[in-house]
Amino acid sequence: MSDIIIRPITADDDAAIAAIIRANLEAYQLDIPGTAYFDPELDHLSVYYGAAPDRRAYFILTNAAGTVLGGAGLAEFPGLDACAELQKIYLIDSAKGKGLGAALVRAVEARARELGYRRLYLETHTALDAAIRLYERLGYQRIEQPVPTAHTTMDRFYLKEL
Repeated sequence: MSDIIIRPITADDDAAIAAIIRANLEAYQLDIPGTAYFDPELDHLSVYYGAAPDRRAYFILTNAAGTVLGGAGLAEFPGLDACAELQKIYLIDSAKGKGLGAALVRAVEARARELGYRRLYLETHTALDAAIRLYERLGYQRIEQPVPTAHTTMDRFYLKEL
């Protein structure tokens, strides 16, 4: 992991991370309405997260050569007090199973704390079993759906106190 870099997203990363997110969702037949696949900001994540740096952040994971391997972000979640949502955490297949997803989540958690959030919420799908195992291993607790969400296909909801 010494040749891995986690850094804020730039406009140069937008196409690569959008492709990674779409490929992951396609692999699980989740390239359907009600998922991040159709989020209007997906092709311009740097603009979306950069528009409110006091409430949002997105991190890109690269290798030493600068190849984008994945990313994860956070944005204010109005459904719960002092809460942000862990968003769009995806990796290329060759980066999975190496602890890189956990490293991304920890970077998001650290930034959430810096921004004053006291908890992180996330939503996922039962088909994403590896992601669910990661979240549970990192201390996220399954909860009932707290409020109606934009990603209506998601059917598992988690919360972690920071």
